[in-house]
Amino acid sequence: MTPTQIAQRLAERFPNAITASFPTDKHVRIHTSAEHWRVMAEFLRHDPEMHFDWLGCLSAVDYLADNKLCVVYDLRNTATNQWFAVKVYMDRDNPHICSVVDLWPGANWHEREAYDLMGIIFDGHPDLRRILLPEDWVGHPLRKDYVFPREYHGIPGSTELDWQQKPDYPG
Repeated sequence: MTPTQIAQRLAERFPNAITASFPTDKHVRIHTSAEHWRVMAEFLRHDPEMHFDWLGCLSAVDYLADNKLCVVYDLRNTATNQWFAVKVYMDRDNPHICSVVDLWPGANWHEREAYDLMGIIFDGHPDLRRILLPEDWVGHPLRKDYVFPREYHGIPGSTELDWQQKPDYPG
């Protein structure tokens, strides 16, 4: 199937779920919301014509100005070498999305990373906990409005001093 055929088939199958479609873009994809993602993911994985059996990447994106977070799923059909992406949007204030670990086991650590660094909650994940930061870390450092702490348990968060405190600042 071509990307245009994939997008068209998804639009027919999920007529109210697709908010944008870009089958001729360099990153071929459709956009949807978190509420529609799970049934769409199952279709993409299990439908014999789609058969996207490999999750190449799962990335989280912060659209601060729109008050949205997004998870981008780059999927591949290994039999045909066809790639297709789905961008799934959710509210920043309540970022919940269904886990797809049972469909694509490789999503396990990707979902944990998106949880840790962006605060996206993957409902149904078998072990959703921080993967890069300590359990007592406050906040999610890849969000655009994140304020880095000055220190963590006595460890400085930065080696730079404020410019006014620099002894030989030339200005």
